Amino acid sequence: MKIFAYTYTNPILEPTPDPTTWGWELDFIYQDLGKRSQLQQLFNDCKTQPPDCLLIRRLEELGDTVEEVSSRLAELEAMGITLIAVEQGYNSSQQNPNLHAQLLKLLNEIQRQQHSRRIRQGHARNRLNAAPPPGRVPYGYRRGKAKYIIDRTTSPVVKDFFEHFLLYGSLRGAVRYLAKKYSKKISVTTGRRWLTNPVYRGDTAYQNGEIISNTHAPIITKEEAAQVDRLLRRNSRLPRRTASAPRSLAGLVVCQECQSHMSVTRVTMRNQDKEYLYLRPINCPKNPKCRALRYQEILEQTIQAVCRDLPLAVAGMNFPQLDAVKNSLTENITRHQEILNQLPSLLETGVLDAETAQLRAYKLRTEISTLQAKLATLPPVNLRSVAQAVSIQQFWLDLSETERRFYFREFIRHIEILRQDKEWKLQILFIF
Repeated sequence: MKIFAYTYTNPILEPTPDPTTWGWELDFIYQDLGKRSQLQQLFNDCKTQPPDCLLIRRLEELGDTVEEVSSRLAELEAMGITLIAVEQGYNSSQQNPNLHAQLLKLLNEIQRQQHSRRIRQGHARNRLNAAPPPGRVPYGYRRGKAKYIIDRTTSPVVKDFFEHFLLYGSLRGAVRYLAKKYSKKISVTTGRRWLTNPVYRGDTAYQNGEIISNTHAPIITKEEAAQVDRLLRRNSRLPRRTASAPRSLAGLVVCQECQSHMSVTRVTMRNQDKEYLYLRPINCPKNPKCRALRYQEILEQTIQAVCRDLPLAVAGMNFPQLDAVKNSLTENITRHQEILNQLPSLLETGVLDAETAQLRAYKLRTEISTLQAKLATLPPVNLRSVAQAVSIQQFWLDLSETERRFYFREFIRHIEILRQDKEWKLQILFIF
């Protein structure tokens, strides 16, 4: 039994299918990418050496319109070739009284799918041209002819939002800041979307999850974007709502005895303005419960421990390995960029046609964006010098609680309180 198979793939919409997944012993496979030259070759071969059976995935692969599909179905039937559409359960050789009705139903479905396909092809062509996707334009931009353009009336609000977040590391604080200064009320969820939206970094993201870098003017720099991502990752490790807490140790201290996080409690005396701060376990299961500790004492010991232990922890990091990873990513980005720069000359010399060059450029740009995102997640190379600078006790004493909160969370994963009878000591676990 002679069996042929045929596949049609639009490269801007879907990947090329694996020829080994048919599950049949095939004599020949015809594959088209974008154009249907192999389909014409298939019909020419069928006239001279017709197979017993032709396998396709779906009927719509036989043409761009219902008329083309119907015409080619008639040709195959006239040549006596059995057609099987494996994904649609269609077999032209079946003696089924409902076969005609099934075919009509499939043709109606093809008509709907081709309409959807034309829309998706339009969106795909926009992606190849790095044009903005359809839908609402992000706040701070307006839609230009082929790209986003900064809206000078609203972009200062977005820029100020990012600067406030970078300064204090608090999403809720940045949201409250916008409401107070600009009367611009947004939800915390919207604020988080702003922080992670590639548009504000000069990149365009599409519904398929792919990102193309440097498509329009950014509101924040790549360095600021990398810092935003680091702050978001850092805040995700903290208990909920502690990222914007006013005290620098909020969310960082854990009681080793009961494994409970400790919250900052404020105590005042009647008829006195003075207040006292304590750290107490939130959910201590013990009876009697672990006692609260003075906030100021833990803060002072934390500063001493950071000044003593941070340089040693940084010195133990494997920087040569980190540098090797960074160099590898940078070289890979450079190599992709060089290939991208060669495409115009390959197009002029006729090595590549316009459609292939455009598709290759799109893939290269998305790969470059992925590599740049990986590079941005790596820690800064000057970590040793930063550790030396912040290991001076006076540096911490000169900071406000808000500023101290920012720097603590740059380095500290959590602080464990080790209790020994009525005495206690602390142990710091650094992020790295």
